[in-house]
Amino acid sequence: MVTLKKAATPFILFLLFIAFSFPTAVSAQEDEAVQAGKKLFNANCAACHKINKRAVGPALKGVSAKYDKEWLYQWISNSTAMVKSGDAQAVAIYEEYNGSVMTSFPQLSNADIDNIIAYTDYTPPAAAATAAAGGAAAAPAGNSVSNNLILAALALVFGILVVMLILVQRTLLRIAAASGVDIQPEEKVKRTPIWIAFVQNQFLVFVTVVLLLLGSAYYIYGFFMQVGIDQGYMPVQPIHYSHKIHAGANQIECKYCHSSARVSKHSGIPSLNVCMNCHRNIAEYNGEEDVANGYTKDFYTQEIKKLYAAVGWDEENQQYTGETQPVKWVRIHNLPDFVYFNHAQHVQVGEIECQKCHGPVEEMEVMYQYSPLTMGWCINCHRETNVKVENNAYYAKIHEALSKKYGVEKLTVAQMGGLECGKCHY
Repeated sequence: MVTLKKAATPFILFLLFIAFSFPTAVSAQEDEAVQAGKKLFNANCAACHKINKRAVGPALKGVSAKYDKEWLYQWISNSTAMVKSGDAQAVAIYEEYNGSVMTSFPQLSNADIDNIIAYTDYTPPAAAATAAAGGAAAAPAGNSVSNNLILAALALVFGILVVMLILVQRTLLRIAAASGVDIQPEEKVKRTPIWIAFVQNQFLVFVTVVLLLLGSAYYIYGFFMQVGIDQGYMPVQPIHYSHKIHAGANQIECKYCHSSARVSKHSGIPSLNVCMNCHRNIAEYNGEEDVANGYTKDFYTQEIKKLYAAVGWDEENQQYTGETQPVKWVRIHNLPDFVYFNHAQHVQVGEIECQKCHGPVEEMEVMYQYSPLTMGWCINCHRETNVKVENNAYYAKIHEALSKKYGVEKLTVAQMGGLECGKCHY
């Protein structure tokens, strides 16, 4: 019996090892398939399909239960050929989506398609969501504890200061009593009120009046010099647009949306159709959140819904309804009517970056006026900025003549006539 037990022990341990290791290996393989499928889905499918909702194409959640896997291999590899062959399922999909032709992917192997299917069928465990919710709920408790500690420390410091003041007062009273000084005389000394003494001194009155006039003139001048200057102006827009997400995280070039800045005096407000170039397929926000400031995923998603309502986009049927709503954008940058400014001249010809005037737009959650846009600010820029004359035959001759005149190698905008009144006022 002892021999059998000794012989059976390694065998039992081996079985236990297999029992506990095999599910882990399988789950690891499943995770690898899901991760590989996610990359393939984002690279090939995400432009037209979503997992849980209809987009340009149908939702792909549980697609393996609707269609045979061999049929999916053929459909993904060459959908057009299946429609032409008269396959019933292929024709039904083709007609349901108004004759839209699905892109064929012959480069995807059956293994790649299996990984994509694994990703579309994958359901994240609810335990992770529960843990996340529990962690989120526990966070405020930790913050409240730290706040209570800070308040307690401040209260302790305040109490110590009060005690120290009382002790110092008692010490002074004892010293005064020991030296024989009466710090509270019974008879009050009659003195002339200070304001009467001030009025009787004509020199002090004269100096005070002069100082008041000069100070008032200074503040009045400063007040009027701020009229029409809206630096820091940050209005609330009817649809929240985050430059931080678009120009920062997604690195969308400014001139993609403000395309008229290349060829026009004005940069222009982008048409909502420009927004729909991307948001026709981006109906939900899946980026980072700023919960402390209220910028959650739900918040951004609701702003996208406002865009859909404005352009009349039926998200369910993926088509325009024709029922639009005007968006009353609030203008931020506004120069006086007597000032001429040409975006194309600065952006396209001068090759000046947008951030030179508008600040770090890629970091702005809410757009605001970064620069004062005053006449002095523009003149200083003209005095400091060199004209780019490289590979520009128009400036070659005049640059050579003016360089000799001023004795410099590079000319500023001011030296090229950028301070003439008629350049900006006409």
